[in-house]
Amino acid sequence: MRTLYDVQQLLKRFDVFVHVGKRLWDIEVMALEIDNLYHAHVISKKLFLQAKMVLNREHHYEETHHNIFNVGGKQNGQS
Repeated sequence: MRTLYDVQQLLKRFDVFVHVGKRLWDIEVMALEIDNLYHAHVISKKLFLQAKMVLNREHHYEETHHNIFNVGGKQNGQS
């Protein structure tokens, strides 16, 4: 498991479809769903950890690369 698409396909196997509207929110909800599957003993620890690593990487990417603009369209820290 290497991509967010792989995590989506894993969730799809359990009839879990996530679309909140913002990619960052989707990633956060997917992480909650992966937690639930693991705690219900439906997925292995290895699969759980792989999915969480992908989700953490994607979440970090979204926070650092796609949130550089505020609501006004200017970069953070600029007037």
